[in-house]
Amino acid sequence: MNTDRKKARRLRGRTRGFSLIELVIVVSVVMVIAALVVPNVLRAVSNFRLRASAGDLASIMQQARILAAKNNTTYEVRYTTLNSAQIAYVDLNGNGSFDTGEPLIQFSNNTVPATGAPTGSGGQPTPYVLAGDTGTGSYNNTNTLGFTGRGLPCNYDTTTSPATCTTPAATYFVYYLTDNRQGWTATVVTKSGLVKTTTWNGTSWN
Repeated sequence: MNTDRKKARRLRGRTRGFSLIELVIVVSVVMVIAALVVPNVLRAVSNFRLRASAGDLASIMQQARILAAKNNTTYEVRYTTLNSAQIAYVDLNGNGSFDTGEPLIQFSNNTVPATGAPTGSGGQPTPYVLAGDTGTGSYNNTNTLGFTGRGLPCNYDTTTSPATCTTPAATYFVYYLTDNRQGWTATVVTKSGLVKTTTWNGTSWN
């Protein structure tokens, strides 16, 4: 009988639950871990979206190049807003605006084309420099990238009438994307038409 009472007391002791102090300690530990982990997760998600948008931009540029060579005509890659979303598209009819049926990509949330090359100050990276290039500077977001019927990139100049797109281009092209965290990517088009993307890691482009 005494043995049964001892067993019952032990069982009650095991099932009495957590004390308030224990709960406070557990919640505090969870909050500290969350404070450390959540910002890193959000940063990783934002970086993924930014890189994905740069990859999509490279894809639409390649598509413009292929279509230009296939149709033996000049096409430009342009940017605009469609249904409140930022897009890049291939201007097939050359009218400077998006029309239904033209190839397009939509940038990820909070990702937008930069107004121009970064300045290297105020939290912005230094402008990307293509290794081995002997030219001065590069075309950037302030210029319109075109591809001629030979599939070569050119600076589509609308200040002339008619617009001109002379090849070979004087220098390479770098189109920058940024987001609300001051993250940056660059989509690079060499003078021969090769396209690649690179990301600013806080100290350098890689």
